[in-house]
Amino acid sequence: MTSCERWTLRTEHTSYTVRLSPDGPWAELDAWGPLGVEDGPSALDWSRRTHFITPADAAPAEYLPQGQRPFTGAELVVGHSGDQRGVWWEFAGAEQDADGLRLAFTDDVAGLRTTLCYATVPGTDVVLRWTELTCTGDGELRLERLDSGAVTVPVADGARLTYLTGQWSQEFTHTQLHLRRGTFSMGSIQGVPGHAYAPWLAVQDAALPDDGTAPTYGIALEWSGNWHITAEAEPGGAVRVRAGRVPHEGAVVLQPGQTLATPRLACAFSPEGTDGLARVWHRYERHLGGDRLHRTRKVLYNSWEATGFDVHAADQLELAKVAADIGAEVFVVDDGWFTGRADDTGGLGDWYPDPAEFPRGFGRFVDDVRTLGLGFGLWVEPEAISPNSRLHAEHPDWVYRVEDRPGRLVRNQLLLDLGRTDVQDFVIGTFDRLLTGYPIEYLKWDMNRPPTERGRPGAGPADRLDLDAGHVAGYLRVLDHLRTAHPHVTVEGCAGGGGRIEHATLARTDVVWPSDNTAPLDRLAIQHGFLHAHAPHVMSSWVTDSPGVFDPRPRSLAFRFVLAMCGVLGIGADLRSWNADQRAEAARWIARYKEIRDVVHHGEVRLLGTPKDPTCGVQYTEAHSSRTVVAGFSTGVLDGAPLVPGRPARLRLRGLDPAAAYRDEDTGTHYSGAHLLHYGLPFAWTADHDARLVVLTRDQARTGPLDPAHHP
Repeated sequence: MTSCERWTLRTEHTSYTVRLSPDGPWAELDAWGPLGVEDGPSALDWSRRTHFITPADAAPAEYLPQGQRPFTGAELVVGHSGDQRGVWWEFAGAEQDADGLRLAFTDDVAGLRTTLCYATVPGTDVVLRWTELTCTGDGELRLERLDSGAVTVPVADGARLTYLTGQWSQEFTHTQLHLRRGTFSMGSIQGVPGHAYAPWLAVQDAALPDDGTAPTYGIALEWSGNWHITAEAEPGGAVRVRAGRVPHEGAVVLQPGQTLATPRLACAFSPEGTDGLARVWHRYERHLGGDRLHRTRKVLYNSWEATGFDVHAADQLELAKVAADIGAEVFVVDDGWFTGRADDTGGLGDWYPDPAEFPRGFGRFVDDVRTLGLGFGLWVEPEAISPNSRLHAEHPDWVYRVEDRPGRLVRNQLLLDLGRTDVQDFVIGTFDRLLTGYPIEYLKWDMNRPPTERGRPGAGPADRLDLDAGHVAGYLRVLDHLRTAHPHVTVEGCAGGGGRIEHATLARTDVVWPSDNTAPLDRLAIQHGFLHAHAPHVMSSWVTDSPGVFDPRPRSLAFRFVLAMCGVLGIGADLRSWNADQRAEAARWIARYKEIRDVVHHGEVRLLGTPKDPTCGVQYTEAHSSRTVVAGFSTGVLDGAPLVPGRPARLRLRGLDPAAAYRDEDTGTHYSGAHLLHYGLPFAWTADHDARLVVLTRDQARTGPLDPAHHP
């Protein structure tokens, strides 16, 4: 191999090395893994013997256009100069500093400058990648494919792909696939990431065991609109993953002098399997939270499952009083509080409190809630509009539509074109009016229908409008306004559940709603998948009375609380129907949650088993402190007595000091770290005891052997 230019980016524990290929004008991955992995011959180097393909097709290229990589998948497809397609570029220079790396390539014939951008994220093991495309010629360019980047992983027996699948009410299902050869692709053209797939993927060598020791590579796309992730197992022992946005109109037009930046692609590595990769993502999302990370996530009560659209001041106050009595801290009035909203056929767009439902005035109602010691919040769906609303009568042109074609109703509503500045201004004005007119401290932003007839008549040919990117930009502009103009307001992101959860949203909201499904065993599976990709401090989770949808087996109130306490605790049940014992139990759980929520939200997370196991759990270990919180769950059969003497189920903990001593705060039982790591924490399940929250405190004073009498 001839000598070539080479650049290394270093994170806290990993390095990412890129080189200029000796075979042509492109950048390719040289090494990615733990610090020092770049010292030695590249595991991605290849023999340079190609048959029926080009060297560019065989290379572990970071980014290549169709002209230079004609057969095995290009990240960039460009039309220019009439009917010409393709780019053949030359290397134009590199810039590297403490913050990152920029590699430039130019094609003077096409009139295109492409800059591959890299940045490290302080305090994390994440490398951000994106691409900047500049039209340098006299004619416009049509970007038919404009991915953010590609990564290549060496594998011996194909790749084990871990990804998150589902549908509405079954989001974030942990799914795996062994890709030996061929192509795997997932994505969404619904204008949001969608419920079917999350824009997140983990890659391992399938020849290695899936036991937490396999080196694991991950990517996540920061984009709130249409997207794709495509993995291809290539000849020669590698899998190459490409990811990026998908233009709804088929292409993006780039005018002379314009520069377009693709969405950022976050690349992460862990030597500790998908569980270790999850901790890398959690740390990154804490970085995204910025100063708001340390804001206390308050216990909320949401009225939807109790009252639906029947929002009346008296009923809401009755719920608020009970919520305050059991320890809730914020009361959120869900759908139905505004004019014309007796059901889902009207009202959207006319965001004024319904005077008929608040006869003493909405301001007085909010004050009454706050007098109970509760903060106040509202549900909103600002992108939606009802056809019979006043807003639609005044601004029918604000709706996505195709000229001379009927508008399709989804959930009896249409969708506002949030790419329009005037629509953005209306939404911002609506928020400003509500948030300055009333002491509101919580907003639940929902979105319940994707764009269908996506057009903007009068603005030019549809194929020249980048409507998907426009909507994303408008959505983010409104969220940015909320954070700057109303920094005291907690914002919850929701799209019919988990339909719009990715890093652009997570950087601008405080919590997100993973699913509308709150049934206990269903939700256990949803949260198990969610925590592989996202941090617990953003995971809103409610205790409700909902029966199971996919797994209808009943579980106790304790199970529901312990499960909801694995993230940001909320209550959504009809508290008026709970008896005194249930309310007292709820108050005890809420008080306990307030004691340990800092550990849950900021601790190191380890997923113990899976919901398919008879016993599973989640472990949270407080950094630089003494507490470990373990949520344990029984997913097996609870009725019937064992026919033979039984032993407690055990969950082997991880990440503890084997020489240290740990004490269960509730029972006083002492364990050595070695015992908890080797044998595990015991759980004795019965029909009345199907979940348990354990808080272990490290005993700094104890260094010798434990008293045998204290062993379980």
